[in-house]
Amino acid sequence: MSIQWFPGHMNSARRKAAETMENTDLVVEVLDARLPAASSNPMIDQLRRFRQRPCLKLLNKSDLADPVATEAWIAHLNRLPGVKAVALSSRKPSDVARIPALCRSLAPHRDNNTKPLRIMIMGIPNVGKSSLINAMLKRRVAAVGDEPAVTKNQQRYDIGPGMTLTDTPGMLWPKIEYPGDGYMLAASHAVGTNAVLEEEVAAALADILLARYPDLLAARYKLELAGMDGVAIVEAVAKKRGCRMKGGELDLEKAALILLTDYRSGTLGRISLETPETRAAMLAAHVVTAQDDSDSENEANGDAAGDAGDDSDRK
Repeated sequence: MSIQWFPGHMNSARRKAAETMENTDLVVEVLDARLPAASSNPMIDQLRRFRQRPCLKLLNKSDLADPVATEAWIAHLNRLPGVKAVALSSRKPSDVARIPALCRSLAPHRDNNTKPLRIMIMGIPNVGKSSLINAMLKRRVAAVGDEPAVTKNQQRYDIGPGMTLTDTPGMLWPKIEYPGDGYMLAASHAVGTNAVLEEEVAAALADILLARYPDLLAARYKLELAGMDGVAIVEAVAKKRGCRMKGGELDLEKAALILLTDYRSGTLGRISLETPETRAAMLAAHVVTAQDDSDSENEANGDAAGDAGDDSDRK
């Protein structure tokens, strides 16, 4: 299954964001620390690069992520031109308090009352952007919900002397190129539930956990993991938790939601779904697969042309 989710309001949000970017000094991109690359919208990078705006990348929910993986991501992202990356949790006031100074360091030419620093905060749905804004302002101004796409319109706030913040709706992009990204985004609840099958998402998540955090998986559900794949894990969770429908058949949807909820809440432990190394390996495998598909297509077209030539000769 290829997961895609791009509601109509996101297209209009993209157009509005492009207009606002012109009068912005700095882009703050909020990422999910558990999947920093998969949760980075390529449209945001395109817009800011076109306007040559620096970017502060905030790896939010770092309290849910594997600290070793997060450290590797910070080092990786800080090597990118025009980028400053930090890990934080919007639930920690001391983390949030660092943000204004970080913003000023990236745009020192806009640091007085006559030339206020104009910040645009962006990110995909459900990365905690609204919670972060509320924490920065120390009051509830942005709607918060455990569902993607809560914010639908831009809002502008004064966040201190000489500093304004424009909040933008969470945006995905029209086509998620890598299937693995779609599953990671869905597992982390950045994609609307109407666009996914929970059992497939949970099985994909379980495959990652088997590869990276088998001990956490085994401890949480009291499982013997030998010989299991993601689908078998979901089935085993259903048996362990008594998830059955009328007639005794396993309720795999209920079991999938148990696994997904345990991951999303941090109950399973501090988990990162990707590292810079796994990301590089995934991209390399995608290139090889695309090349193989292209070669197969070219070979098929050549065979078809040869058959057509043989038919012509016989005529």
